[in-house]
Amino acid sequence: MNPSTLIGIVASVLLLAVVLFFSAEDASLFLDWPSLGIVLIGTLAATFISYPLSEVVRIFGLIGTVLRNEKLYTQHDIDELVNISRLWIAGDIRAVENALENVSNPFLKTGVQLVIDMTPEEEIIELLQWRISRMRAREHAEAQLFRVMASYAPAFGMVGTLIGLVNLMFLLGDGDMTAIGQQMALALMTTFYGVLFANLLFKPVAVKLERRTEQRVVLMNMVLQGISLMSQKRGPAVMRETLNSFMAQYQDEINDSDIRHEYAE
Repeated sequence: MNPSTLIGIVASVLLLAVVLFFSAEDASLFLDWPSLGIVLIGTLAATFISYPLSEVVRIFGLIGTVLRNEKLYTQHDIDELVNISRLWIAGDIRAVENALENVSNPFLKTGVQLVIDMTPEEEIIELLQWRISRMRAREHAEAQLFRVMASYAPAFGMVGTLIGLVNLMFLLGDGDMTAIGQQMALALMTTFYGVLFANLLFKPVAVKLERRTEQRVVLMNMVLQGISLMSQKRGPAVMRETLNSFMAQYQDEINDSDIRHEYAE
C-alpha cells in the first residue's frame, strides 16, 4: 500500500475515534443507516446521471490505484535509453531490437521503435506529445470524477437535513421526543456524512490522482527528450547527463510550484 495513503487512513480513523470517544456518550449514535444511505446512494445516483456507465464503474479501480504503492522507475528508464542509444550509435540494429523486447515502458518502446523505423524526428515528437496530451486528458477526467462526487456528497447531506427538518416540523405538535430525536439525528448526521465523505475520501483521491498524473507526465517528457537525443545520435554520456538534469530541473519546478501554491492559499 502507498505509505502516505496508509498514514492518511490511519490518521483519519484515529481522529474520528478520539473525537467520538471524548465527545459522545455512545459512539454508535454516529452510525445512522438512513443518513448514510441518503449520502452514498444519492451521490452515486447523481454520478451515474452525470457520467457514462463505463466511466463510473472505474471508481473502485481508481481507488485501488491510489492505495497501491505505484513506483516510477525513472532511473531504470534512463539506463535503458542510454544502453539502447549506445547500440543504436554503433549501428547494431539487431541488438537494438533485442533490447527493445525487454523494455517494459510502452511509451519508451514506441519511441525507440519509431527511431528504428527511421521516422523523422519532428514526426516522432509530434506523435509522442499527442500521446502525452491524451494520457493527461484521460487521467484529468478520472480525477474530475471524484471532484464531482465531492461536490455531490455535501449537497445530499443537505437534502437529508431538509428531510429531517420537514419531518421534525410535523412531529413537534405530537410531543413524541423519541421520534423528534430520530428526525434530528437524520437532519444532522446526513450533513456530517456528506462533509466526511467529501473531505476524507473523494477530494483526497482526486488530489492523489492529479499528483500521479503530474509525475507520469514528467517521466514521459523525460523519455521524449531521450528519444529526441537518440534520433539525433547524441552520445550516451550526453544523454545520461541531459536526462538526469532534466529530471532534477522538473523536480525543482514542481517543488517551487507547490511552495507558491501553499503561500497563495
